[in-house]
Amino acid sequence: MFQSQTRQGTNFPSKMCYIRENNNVRGRLLCFPYFFLTINCSSPVAISPKQLEMALSLSTSLMCKAQKSLLSGSVSSLPRSLNSQSRSSFRLSGNFRPSFFSLSLPLQKYQNVLQPPRRRQTLTTRCLFTGIVEEMGQVKDLGPVEDGFTLKITAKTVLEDVHLGDSIAVNGTCLTVTDFDKGLSEFTVGLAPETLRKTSLIELRVGSKVNLERAVGPTGRMGGHFVQGHVDGTGEIVSMEPEGDSLWIKVRTKREILRYVVPKGFIAVDGTSLTVVDVNDEEGWFSFMLVAYTQEKIVVPLKQVGQKVNLEVDILGKYVERLLSSGFVESIKSS
Repeated sequence: MFQSQTRQGTNFPSKMCYIRENNNVRGRLLCFPYFFLTINCSSPVAISPKQLEMALSLSTSLMCKAQKSLLSGSVSSLPRSLNSQSRSSFRLSGNFRPSFFSLSLPLQKYQNVLQPPRRRQTLTTRCLFTGIVEEMGQVKDLGPVEDGFTLKITAKTVLEDVHLGDSIAVNGTCLTVTDFDKGLSEFTVGLAPETLRKTSLIELRVGSKVNLERAVGPTGRMGGHFVQGHVDGTGEIVSMEPEGDSLWIKVRTKREILRYVVPKGFIAVDGTSLTVVDVNDEEGWFSFMLVAYTQEKIVVPLKQVGQKVNLEVDILGKYVERLLSSGFVESIKSS
């Protein structure tokens, strides 16, 4: 079923196994010894854990740990090396039929031959969003789990290239994908207690609409502004007044957040990049206007007066304040 072939890359060797069924190539298994192993199939192919063990023997003798998978809607874990107990390690009986499967591989076999680039050992993933909502998802299920909370959302666009561990902004809150099922058009994220305390996500119910945005790619457009997905706090909608086909919205928030809000400046409201129109420091509110198109694409117009929204101020304001308070400007003047 598997046919092995060695591939020589520029930095490290890799192994390719072609997956055949009835003498037809149905997919491939590709192993990069430092980083990962993937199985890609043009259509689901039945593969037993024992057959997968043989394929890995052809590809590499490294220890493997499951990182992300889509196995008939079931996420499996592989905390140990593949061996005769692989069947129980996968928590599967019989065959599974992968359309995509990926394993992370710690460096072992080639550690005395080739060293991976240093930057790969120290790389830390940081996410950035633009505040341009890609779609509105709908809460399918939510509930408490051990030491946290889980949230299942139905969506389409953000699932096109999703992987486990990816970051998706949900109403402006950067959350990690812990499970997904493209067949059911749904994904799951975990919420920590601190996230529930600091954001408006605690108000979500089954059926609630949420703004969704994937982390921006290196070739993506910065259509909004720099949004980190780190919610600074919440605000309360105090008024919603139409003017023509546009909608004026006024939000009250605490002064610790309002100090960074300036007229004609940026602010992320439930993850949407918006331009501030007015700020009233005495009464503690700011306002913005939504055009008709934006009203149809985001969740804010669906909310009622008195409901909360997540707020993230423009990070540039924080940096400026930090520089001024640190005496950096004075040090430049005196130099």
